[in-house]
Amino acid sequence: MKFLDLLRMSSGNLWKRKVRTVLTVLGVVIGVASIVVMVSLGLGLSRSLMEQYESYGSLTQIEVNEPWDDSSSEEVKRLDQDLINEILMMEHVESVYPVLQSQAIAKYGSYEAYLQLQGLPREAFAEMDINVERGKLPGEGETLQFFYGNQVLQNFSNSKGNGGNYWQTGVLPNIDLMKDPIFVVFDMDAYYAAGTPDENGQTQKPPKKYLIETCGVEAAPGENEWSQYGWQTLCDIEQLEAELKKIFKNKVIPGQPSTKTGKPYKEIFYNQLLVNVDDMNNVVALQKALNDMGYDAYSQAEWVESQQRTMGYIQAVLGGIGAVSLFVAAIGITNTMMMSIYERTKEIGVMKVLGCDLRNIRSLFLMEAGFIGFIGGVIGLILSIILSVAVNKVAAGVNDYMGTTGGISYIPVWLGALSLVFAVMVGMVAGFFPARRAMRLSPLAAIRNE
Repeated sequence: MKFLDLLRMSSGNLWKRKVRTVLTVLGVVIGVASIVVMVSLGLGLSRSLMEQYESYGSLTQIEVNEPWDDSSSEEVKRLDQDLINEILMMEHVESVYPVLQSQAIAKYGSYEAYLQLQGLPREAFAEMDINVERGKLPGEGETLQFFYGNQVLQNFSNSKGNGGNYWQTGVLPNIDLMKDPIFVVFDMDAYYAAGTPDENGQTQKPPKKYLIETCGVEAAPGENEWSQYGWQTLCDIEQLEAELKKIFKNKVIPGQPSTKTGKPYKEIFYNQLLVNVDDMNNVVALQKALNDMGYDAYSQAEWVESQQRTMGYIQAVLGGIGAVSLFVAAIGITNTMMMSIYERTKEIGVMKVLGCDLRNIRSLFLMEAGFIGFIGGVIGLILSIILSVAVNKVAAGVNDYMGTTGGISYIPVWLGALSLVFAVMVGMVAGFFPARRAMRLSPLAAIRNE
């Protein structure tokens, strides 16, 4: 018997018993929809959390710092160019960017603000997700330029009168960081000590102020968004090094270590190294290697992996709950096929007497069961998509409350395809034993059956 003949006979037999077939298909629809919706909820929540983690920083980046307590070690662990070259030789490392941090005071008229200076190589700025509102990122030009985060302006306070600051008035100062001349004091100790007598009784003079050009300003984040660079003042690391060496000539630069005699080192040590890894799966192992070297290495990957395992358990539980419905539907398919065999015993006997291959009889009943699974799977998938859209619309306010992004329910293409295949397989497995029973019926007994 040809395949098309089997296909036509199996579909025709199903529609002869419409009510029973519809009820059985309905069970499959509920089962498939339950599994897809349950799994989609877990996938949607997982994707939403991953998007939120990525907004906090790269998931393939390791932050390397000096050890918190290196008093027990004879060798002081410093972050320098030699360490950068050593890390670059390690497997799975794509790039290493040094970070030089410093502090300064910005002044404009009667306003002043504390600045957190962050010096990075210009190559690093190209990989950072910074939304530029005006100007450009630092790095171009020969002189030191500052790029201000979108929240730096909130740090400015009026040192005269009762003007206060943004946190007191709720009003930002009338300062255009891009156009107005901003003077910067790098020697903060001398700034706060100005006007007080020194050890010799001489009144200390205020330190020199430097007019630092602004190269750009970061755009304000959207609603429910967060910028990790909002409070920072970014600049090119080479330009910052040159400026600090010129300002603190023969003196210890604030934030830099000194020798046992209190003198500055010839080189400037970095405050942090940003190590970019080729794949998130290699981050944890590389982080452990850096920790074993005696440095304090941190990344989000280890914590994210733990969260992913937790989300995997949640998805498995949700899928298991949905699978119970599909298991009940499989019992319904088995019952339908067994009833069909009892009702068509004489038909089966005639087919055997006429010389129909036993495998064709088995295939006929397996196709009928597979049809039920396929039809139920298609309708169940369509129902799942409708429910997913409805859930995302109804629960849109939950994202605002939790600060998350993306939909709560997410149905990828592979999940839809897998649900169809799974529904057909469940149907055929459920119809396997009834098909075997049909094969084993005695032809003569089947023909005599009324």
